[in-house]
Amino acid sequence: MSNVEPVVTDSLQKGADNGPESPNDDEQTTPQAEVEQPQEVEATSPEEEVRPAEEVEEEAEKDELEALRAELEKARAQAAEYLDGWQRARAEFANYKKRIEAEREELQRASNEALLLKLLPVVDDFERAFQTLPEELADVPWVEGIAMILRKLQAILESENVTPIEAAGQPFNPQWHEAVMQEETTEHPDGYVIEEMQRGYRLGERVLRPSLVKVASNEKEVASDE
Repeated sequence: MSNVEPVVTDSLQKGADNGPESPNDDEQTTPQAEVEQPQEVEATSPEEEVRPAEEVEEEAEKDELEALRAELEKARAQAAEYLDGWQRARAEFANYKKRIEAEREELQRASNEALLLKLLPVVDDFERAFQTLPEELADVPWVEGIAMILRKLQAILESENVTPIEAAGQPFNPQWHEAVMQEETTEHPDGYVIEEMQRGYRLGERVLRPSLVKVASNEKEVASDE
C-alpha cells in the first residue's frame, strides 16, 4: 500500500495558522464602532443645557426687537411722508382758495364796474334834461318825480363809492381828464380846464370814466412874455 498524504490548501493552512475563524466577525466589529461614536459627545450637565436655551431666547427677543424697531422707523417715515403731503395739499388748497376769492372779487368788481358804466349815461341824460328845464316847469309834480329818480340814481352811485371828478377850473390832469377840445384864450391860465363836456367819475381811487374837457391854451402869450 502506498502512503496517501492529505493535501492542505492555502486557505485551510491560513485558517489553521490564524486559529479558528469566528463566524460573526462583521457583527462584532460593527457594534464596537457604534459604541465608540457616543463617546465623542461630551456629557453636559442640566445647568449647561439651560444656558443655551436662554441665549437662544435672548437672541430671538433681540431679533424681534430689531424687527419692531425697523417697523417703527418705517411707520415714522411713512407718517412723515403723509404729514408732508397733507401739509402741501393744505397749502395748495389755501392758495387755491385765496386765488378763487381774488378772482371772485375781481369778477364782482368788473361786473359792478360794467354795470356802473352803463348807468352813467342815464344819469348824464337826466342831468342834461334838468339843465335845460324851463323855470315854469320846475314846480310841476311829474318833474319832481323825475328829480326824485335822479337823486336815487346818484345815491346808488354814492353807495358804490362812485364820486364825480372835479374838472372845471382845475389844471388839466391826464390821469383824470381827457381833452377833447383846446381853445386859445387869455382869460384862463394855460393848461387849465375851461369847460366840462362830460362829467367824469372815479370808483374809489381809480378812474371809472375820465372827464371830457375843453382846455385853455395861451402859448402865444407865454412866448411873447419870454
